[in-house]
Amino acid sequence: MIKRSRKEKRKNNSERYTIGDFFVDMLFWFFELLWLPFRLLFVGVSYVVRSILNLF
Repeated sequence: MIKRSRKEKRKNNSERYTIGDFFVDMLFWFFELLWLPFRLLFVGVSYVVRSILNLF
């Protein structure tokens, strides 16, 4: 019973930001920043092409 209540307290107190959460966040941010220039280039080129095609 004592061990179960300790585990339940840990689970209920799981709102803390742990070092594992930090590394997962950094992993997502790394890939987001890696692809950002390509996405901006794609959106910019598609905007220019649509603008040119709308003129004709």
